[in-house]
Parts: sequence; structure tokens; C-alpha cells
Amino acid sequence: MIPLPLARIAELTAGALSGMADPRAVVRGPVVIDSRQVEPGSLFAAFRGANVDGHEYAVQAVRAGAVAVLASRPVEAPTVIVPDVAAALAALATAVAGSLPQATVLGVTGSAGKTTTKDLLARLTGRIGPTIAPVGSFNNEIGHPLTVLKADLDTRFLVLELSARDAGHIAHLAAIAPPSIGVVLNVGTAHLGVFGGKDAIAKAKGELVEALPSTGVAVLNADDPLVRDMAGRTDARVTFFGRGEEAAIRAEEVTLDERGRASFRLRTPSGVAYVRLRLYGEHAVDNALAAAAAGYELGLPVATIAEELSEAEPRSRWRMEVTDRPDGVTVINDAYNANPDSMRAAFEALGVVGAGRRRFAVIAALRELGEESATLNEELGRLAGNAGLTGLIVAGPDAGPVLEGAFAASSQAAAAQGAPPPGAPPAGPYPQQGTRIVHVADAEAAAQELASWLMPGDAVLVKGPRAMGLERTAERVLGSAR
Repeated sequence: MIPLPLARIAELTAGALSGMADPRAVVRGPVVIDSRQVEPGSLFAAFRGANVDGHEYAVQAVRAGAVAVLASRPVEAPTVIVPDVAAALAALATAVAGSLPQATVLGVTGSAGKTTTKDLLARLTGRIGPTIAPVGSFNNEIGHPLTVLKADLDTRFLVLELSARDAGHIAHLAAIAPPSIGVVLNVGTAHLGVFGGKDAIAKAKGELVEALPSTGVAVLNADDPLVRDMAGRTDARVTFFGRGEEAAIRAEEVTLDERGRASFRLRTPSGVAYVRLRLYGEHAVDNALAAAAAGYELGLPVATIAEELSEAEPRSRWRMEVTDRPDGVTVINDAYNANPDSMRAAFEALGVVGAGRRRFAVIAALRELGEESATLNEELGRLAGNAGLTGLIVAGPDAGPVLEGAFAASSQAAAAQGAPPPGAPPAGPYPQQGTRIVHVADAEAAAQELASWLMPGDAVLVKGPRAMGLERTAERVLGSAR
């Protein structure tokens, strides 16, 4: 963070100093919202949550080295009191971003793949100069400014992930650190219930390209019609990525190895290079192309882009983590979050990784789908029921439509094969009988049930909405639960 005295922080946030705060005391960062992450020179932002009030940890934060507390009420510590802590963070981050004339801001949005693309792009920009990017999915009205506030005068690139929970959110985040390059990956069905339809989702995602200056670049997915149409919503130059001829940056001759890792020829206007990804799932190709297109716009040679993409390992947890147990059981932990599109991609990856093996899945009902929730969850069940699974565990509440779809699809498949109906216990080395389908209460129960089914050499997919915490299921199955 750029060093700032408390007097200047109070001025930028429309705050007032309290609690014997020294206006000359300098905050050197980081700005944190968890008192356990305080370092000497920090600013501790106190948020009041549903279960924890950060104001109660103000004294602890200052004792740990925080210069002051950014708070909405007086506390027994040096404090900058503001009307709204989130708004104050945004104002502070806006000021810091505006004082970084040498930094190029790149924004990434989309219904799926934001975090992976952000991680790949940060790796590419790191080849050019010092880069700041969020850890994991720090992409909302709190995480976004906290990431921006990590930047200092040496920062050359800010690679930011922008999420939308409603109309106007991306525009708000883009105003904090105005991007020069905006990447839009796709328009899917995540948060469909919040927005009311894919056209509304596209309108919200397009706020990123609308925020670009005329000197900027919009990097758009040519394979997604709703994203491709965003080209008309910006005065910035447009470059397309994808699989078809329309894309300037495209993948050719895509193949998958036995672990579901893609290889392809990366074609750009200045040449081609071969990419062999270490990321799992064919959908990673699209994320790699998006990062490659932005890197190309920054002037990176195609050979360098291909080299970095080929060396990149997964950086953010619980996103297509593929791990082998000593007994040969393979666990795909993709439990960070889920929507209909990412579910389809995950089952495709399971089909490749688990080819010729008994395959199992632990899933949960998808959320925030609005009026289409029952239909889309039944489709999820049918997807799972048609996946050739030996066993399926559906965890958590609102599972009725998922179970209905799974039983229907599995019954049809079993009847076609003359196999036992769903509910029969797993037997034999390969899934030639009907899928066993059960419903359990939570992630812990799912782990217990799954453990009783698994045999050496099996393959397992664990995926569900973030609120279900199914990463705990995967960790317990792997024997590493905390």
C-alpha cells in the first residue's frame, strides 16, 4: 500500500479521528478485515457481520500492530470513524488507484472461470512487471478494494476479478480502479434467480466493457453470442478469443490426455505456439485463451504466452483440484461453487478422468436460480443420472428436483441395460448396473457415506454451491480434513 497518514485517510473517507488517533501516524499496510492478519503498520477495517462484529476486535488489532481502526462507531483504540466502512474502503482504494499512473488495470468478469483466468493472467503480467491480483475470489465490494489497496508505486499491473450480484455492481467496482483492458468470459446461468434471465446477466457483465476508455481493449469470447454482442457497447478496441475463425486468438486441434488436461495450438495474428495445460478439464482452454488474448494485447510474444500457460498450476483452492490417494482413488475437488454450466463441465472432466473406472459424485442442489430452480435442478439430476455413475450422493436441502431427475435418468439407463434399478448397492469393478442414489443431510454425512462405497481405483467428483461446504467432503475422503 502507498503510505498514508491518518489525517489523509480521514480526509479521503470523510471520516473523523477518534480514540487519541495521531493524525501524523502513517499506515503502510496492509489493510485487513481479519484481526488475525494484522501486521505492524496495518489499518484494520471493522465490519459488523451476521455472527461477528469486527469492532469487538479493535483493541486486539491495535495491540498486534495496527496503526488504527476504520470503524463505524467509537472503539477503545485509535480510530477513523466513518458512516459506512465498505464505502470508506472503496473511497480509499479509488484514491490509491488514482495515484498509480504507471499501473495498468485489467478486469476479468464472466459467469464461470473468472478466478482461473485471473490467476493465469496474473502469471502472464508477472513476466512484464510487478503484479497485484486478488487471492482466491476477492471480487466483491469488500475484496475488490482490499486488493487494490495492496498496490504501491512499484506496481505495474492490477489484475482484478469483478463479480456481479446485481445490476450496477460491476460498474461500481470498475469505478474504483478503472480498467484499461476488460475481459468477458461468458454469460451463463449463475445467479439466474437474482437477475431474472441471461439477457439481464449479459447487461450486468457488459458494464465492464462500458467502463473501458476509448484507448482501452475489450477482450471478448467470440463463441458466446451474448458476449460477442458486447462489442457494440464500448468505444474501446475489441479483440476476440475462442475456437472459431472469427477469433483473433484461438485454439486449434484441442486434445485431452487421460487426466483431462488439454493441449492445443495457440494461434495469434503474429504466429502460433503449442500449449499443454496442467489445468484440468476442457473448459480450461477457454480461460487460457482469454488470458492469452489479454497478454497478447500487452505485447507478450506468443511463445512466452504458451510457455507460461503450459507451466501454470492451479492457484486457487477447490477449483478442479485432482488428487490421487495412495490406493488409487482419484478425487476431483471442484467444490468452491457451482452453477448449471460449471456442473456440466465438471461431469465432462469426471468422464475423462474416470474412464474405465467406477465413478461416483457428490453434489448438492444449485441455488439462486429463481423461477427456473426446479427445472434446472432436475436437469442437473438427469445430467448426473446419465453420467454412468456407480453411485451418486445428493447432499443438503432442496434436493427433491435433483433426486427426481437423477432417479428418472438412471432408471431409463438401467432399463436399457437390463440392470438393477437405482438404489441397488454398488457392485463389480465397473458401472454396468444402475446408479445407486442417496440423499444425505450435509457434507459430513456425504463423506461418511462415500467412504463406505469407495474401492481402490475409483474416481470421485465433489461439486456443489459454496454454502454447502462440500470441500470438507473431499478433504475427509482424502484424509486431510482440518
